Amino acid sequence: MIVAFSVTPLGVGEDVGELVADAVRVVRASGLPNHTDAMFTSIEGEWDEVMAVVKEAVQVVAQKTNRVSVVLKADIRAGVTNGLTVKVENLEGYLAER
Repeated sequence: MIVAFSVTPLGVGEDVGELVADAVRVVRASGLPNHTDAMFTSIEGEWDEVMAVVKEAVQVVAQKTNRVSVVLKADIRAGVTNGLTVKVENLEGYLAER
């Protein structure tokens, strides 16, 4: 399963990068395959381990603010591993054909 999620601290002003970095540190420390871009962090693994990491990332941010917004999208597909890279490689292959 791949989960793309964002954690946004609310009530702390416009500059939330430092608190978002705390959440991303949790993801990176998990050891699960992950990727962070300007909008989301994606993480790949089994349901329980991925959701535990998302929960911990939210909790880390919640320690520094009273309100946290979470957006989450999941791709649940049995038997697929290395989806974070394979899906992008397939897309790049299609783009290269034209």
